[in-house]
Amino acid sequence: MTETPAAQTPNHTVTLVDNASGRRYELPVLKGSTGPDVIDVRKLYQETGYFTFDPGYTSTGSCESAITYIDGDKGTLLYRGYPIEQLAEGSDFMEVCYLLLYGDLPTAEQKRKFEHDITYHTMLHEQMHKFIDGFRRDSHPMAVMVGLVGALSAFYHDSTDITNPRHRMIASYRMIAKMPTMAAWAYKYSLGQPFIYPRNDLRYSENFLYMMFATPCEPYKVNPVLAKAMDRILILHADHEQNASTSTVRLAGSSGANPFACIAAGIASLWGPAHGGANEAVLKMLEEIGDKSRVSEYVKRAKDKDDPFRLMGFGHRVYHNYDPRARIMRQSCHEVLEELGVRDEPLLDMAMELERIALEDEYFVSKKLYPNVDFYSGIIFRAMGIPVSLFTVLFAVARTVGWVAQWNEMIEDPTQKIGRPRQLYAGPTSRPFKQLAERV
Repeated sequence: MTETPAAQTPNHTVTLVDNASGRRYELPVLKGSTGPDVIDVRKLYQETGYFTFDPGYTSTGSCESAITYIDGDKGTLLYRGYPIEQLAEGSDFMEVCYLLLYGDLPTAEQKRKFEHDITYHTMLHEQMHKFIDGFRRDSHPMAVMVGLVGALSAFYHDSTDITNPRHRMIASYRMIAKMPTMAAWAYKYSLGQPFIYPRNDLRYSENFLYMMFATPCEPYKVNPVLAKAMDRILILHADHEQNASTSTVRLAGSSGANPFACIAAGIASLWGPAHGGANEAVLKMLEEIGDKSRVSEYVKRAKDKDDPFRLMGFGHRVYHNYDPRARIMRQSCHEVLEELGVRDEPLLDMAMELERIALEDEYFVSKKLYPNVDFYSGIIFRAMGIPVSLFTVLFAVARTVGWVAQWNEMIEDPTQKIGRPRQLYAGPTSRPFKQLAERV
């Protein structure tokens, strides 16, 4: 795995003045390769007796990373310095996996070996069958995924020594390789269909679609247009800096937990509707609107601060410009619908009208509420025949490589410490205990 270049050399300092005591403190400012400078507060409490207060950590840098960079104002997303648009157009998911793990795009020979090694790790331990059979048939697929990934440490305990670089590499390859198999099996289990084993002659996205939709009854040929769209979706979701699930993986990993447990924690975080469930919310919103003729009515409701209705799939916590992934997803959406012969798709018609309004209406433009990547992904999944309950599972399949890359970077970072956020305590101060008979 790649090593993170040290960027923790002070660039200059800022002065903090304590108005109560008149004391002045010099805080170092660190400069990364790009993006805003960072005030180093690691010694703040030691020197001043104060903590910083930052709910949600929106103004706090939790780590140094060389993997992903986002400029929300410009609408920029870079993987290891490469623009997401160029990767989605000219690369494939396996190349992007290699890039995120190792720091640069592979040579032809490196790619061949990497794809081979991933492919030959796609099978699951056969006893995983029995483990899956323990779930209720109507279990949510994300519940199954949390359990399956967490259980990998019991089936593959030969790669859980985080101090061993080879163990870390094997565990990383196993999770990237086995995640589509587990996702497909979770889907098959919900349908009551037989599990489909991976095939070594298929590429990553093809294999995933094959395990999802094939049955033993007849041959199944993977549609190349759908495979390309799935590959692009995986690329777009592979990593996204220090979001909630990635931060969860890092926080769990900072304790020394095994990698399978850390990724299971990331999946649990992703399950939350505010994180991984956004594309499902977009689909439900479009179904609520019901018809293109009602779009303007719902847009008007969205502008009314007293109306509980909210437009889903617009705006982003990080991007204050057009989400670069949304443009690519829009193209894939049209390609998939055309390939499948979907004509006059009401959901797409509504989506197009909503996008047109959002890009022209002064209310949306002034608030920078542009369509984001979730706006189109749900429509693509629906067209492919993927149920809503599996949307977030597909997100987890894509994001696994990002989690693994971030976890490896954290383990190799000599400055990393166990995560231990502080708090602003607002509860009762010290008070004496009373025996039960004395309490009235």
